Amino acid sequence: MSDNSISITVELHGGPVDGQTTAVTLTDEDPWVALPNDGCTFPGGSSIYAPDTNGRWVWQDDQPAQTP
Repeated sequence: MSDNSISITVELHGGPVDGQTTAVTLTDEDPWVALPNDGCTFPGGSSIYAPDTNGRWVWQDDQPAQTP
């Protein structure tokens, strides 16, 4: 079985981690990434980034931390 995923480094725009870069693996038709960070609206939560129609990774929303 072959691995058809593509890994790229993207710059993040807007939100709490604006200007930072992160590695993402494109394996889904609807790619997005949740990044835990101290600037998130929710303590211990994550900021959601996804590509816009031009391929620029932009902040979508913050989500609370997952509880076990």
